[in-house]
Amino acid sequence: MTAFLQLSRPVLLSLATAFETGRLHPPFSISTIKTYVPEILSSSVVEELNRLNAMGATPGHIAYTLRLLAAERSASQEVHDRVELVWTGQEVVGSQSRDTSVVVRELFSTAKSSILISSFAVDKGKKAQALFGVLASRMDANLELNVRMFLNVKRTPTVGLRPSHNNKLPESTLLKEFADTFRQEIWTGQRLPEVFYDPRSLAPGAGTKACLHAKCVVVDEERLLVTSANFTEAAHERNIEAGVLIDDPVAAKGMRSQFETLVAKNILRRVPGI
Repeated sequence: MTAFLQLSRPVLLSLATAFETGRLHPPFSISTIKTYVPEILSSSVVEELNRLNAMGATPGHIAYTLRLLAAERSASQEVHDRVELVWTGQEVVGSQSRDTSVVVRELFSTAKSSILISSFAVDKGKKAQALFGVLASRMDANLELNVRMFLNVKRTPTVGLRPSHNNKLPESTLLKEFADTFRQEIWTGQRLPEVFYDPRSLAPGAGTKACLHAKCVVVDEERLLVTSANFTEAAHERNIEAGVLIDDPVAAKGMRSQFETLVAKNILRRVPGI
């Protein structure tokens, strides 16, 4: 069977047809097989076929086995085609990857009903507008498009070696500052997305904290990008970042469900004022 695993799907199907139509039959020889398989593999394929024949396998049995292998090869290729490497940084010769910034713009421009974005860090000002401008415009143009963003809202603990004033501010004040910044320096559209945060990142004091560190995009519950890249110009254009784009509704819905469950349980909360 090892010899068959080295054959391409078209070759497997061609062999199966030859068995089914009677063009191939025992005893098998290199001279009859080399018409169907690469010459370098003809000897091992003949050996395998003669072994199957000795075990009592009929041409019909062999054809059936070959078609099963071809179907499995096709299914594996479909899975492979649904996964793409996404990369930021120095180009690698022969790489099969796509640029992070290109993939994100494509996801934004093709979304029809929903987009979920999660990022630990986001840019402000012109850099943020360059990243989110396409999506903001699409939201304004398509009232059916729902956008939810899950962002890390942090409390700055120190400035240099001295405690920061932010470390003493109440959570409500920090959230208001974040909401103001989001509307003025990050989002340019008239319609605003729903923005959520992890309240543990704003816990006062020096105790154990946590942050919203996930970086991903889910589009229409059909496509999922999981990446090391934040929503910053550096991460999309200059850093070395790696991710995968998965065209799979099961994976996309599963990721969205993770976030929505945390919202439903009030573990992740809506930022007031956005």
